[in-house]
Amino acid sequence: MINVEKWFLILTLLLSGTALAVEDDLVRQADKLLKGGKAQEAYTLLLPYQSERAGDPDYDYRLGIAALDSGKPNEAIFALERVLAVKPDHLQARAEIARAYLATGETATSKQEFETVKQQDPPKEVSVTIQKFLDAIEKATAGERTTMRGYLEAAVGADSNVNSATGSSQVAIPAFGGAIATLSANGVKLHDNYAGAAGGFNVRHPFSPEWAVFGGVNFNQRVNSSHDIFDTKGLDGNLGVNLTKGDDSYSAALQLSNFEVDNNRYRDATGLTAQWMRSLDNSSQVSVYLQYSELRYPGQNVRDADRTVLGAAYARALGGAYAPVVYVGGYAGEEAEKQANVAYLGHQLIGARAGGEMSINPKMKLFGSASLESRNYGGQEPLFLVSRGDTQTDLRVGASYIPVPGWTITPQFSYTRNDSNIVINDYDRTVLSISLRRDFN
Repeated sequence: MINVEKWFLILTLLLSGTALAVEDDLVRQADKLLKGGKAQEAYTLLLPYQSERAGDPDYDYRLGIAALDSGKPNEAIFALERVLAVKPDHLQARAEIARAYLATGETATSKQEFETVKQQDPPKEVSVTIQKFLDAIEKATAGERTTMRGYLEAAVGADSNVNSATGSSQVAIPAFGGAIATLSANGVKLHDNYAGAAGGFNVRHPFSPEWAVFGGVNFNQRVNSSHDIFDTKGLDGNLGVNLTKGDDSYSAALQLSNFEVDNNRYRDATGLTAQWMRSLDNSSQVSVYLQYSELRYPGQNVRDADRTVLGAAYARALGGAYAPVVYVGGYAGEEAEKQANVAYLGHQLIGARAGGEMSINPKMKLFGSASLESRNYGGQEPLFLVSRGDTQTDLRVGASYIPVPGWTITPQFSYTRNDSNIVINDYDRTVLSISLRRDFN
């Protein structure tokens, strides 16, 4: 069931300012009652005049709203159909009849009517609210059918540190009495331009009202202009099951991934993720998740580790003209080394994230996020004779623009600062990019 009572109220209030014109005493009295939230009283006032006033758009429009807001959506449809028969371009009546169809469970017809209204370029506040209805319809109907989605993406950008390396070319090595070592060119911060491509495909199939299976495959590739030794490729897949019971959603998934550097396998990962998510109300949700991954480094078995992370997050849609959405989250875990006598490669971690987005208009959104992660390693690093400690900060800001449905242009800027007590792990990085994405639904 689609729980959108709040959006019903908001849409009515947004439309009422332009729709409820004063025509006569009866209409004026009905307007006053409707604006005061007294839909049942307005319905009782208007109904006795139906035989003589039916066909009058001003009367039928008020009767339709009064019937709908007092729990009589079928009667509302009849009244609003009479309005549209006389005035097919009556934007407010079409939005209200879309509400009525939604209230009766006719989601396909409701979606069609809402989309018709949105195409007429209504005021921004109305357009944003209608999109909330469309999102609610999509979310509800997605659970009733097999859904398949895919995307392709191309990007270009500039990266100040393609190898995530220190900016210092010479470092002191305590294990060798403080001797100064000169790093190779590839061991020092390198700037480059790059081009990237990505794509993916996801499917979800419900086999009961509560249970569904899902799966997907995604790939990405990045080619640097000059330093191709740091070109990367990634491929990952997932297969899982989802249970929805009321406001609660439970999911578990198997995840596989492969990451290559310079066309050589760098890291393979096999893992499981379990998540619980609850909708607290129409505008907020909370989630808790547990992730476990086996990280394997072909040719570098000493780096193999098992990673476990437990986290929680909260998201809320704030409403208003720009429809902002914000989220916060925190997590903790560890990477436990598999080999003996390499405790300096394993670490404990704790982190936090926050971010959000806002709609400037129906085609453009601004977004931003920030994260902070602290990592404390388990043993003394053999060359630098200290236990490594890192604090990593990530910032990201950007915009997404939809020139036509299905296409998205996204310019964005990201900054990473890894503050480490071991100089070769201490670095910063900025990336400026723009991408073009095509979604297929």
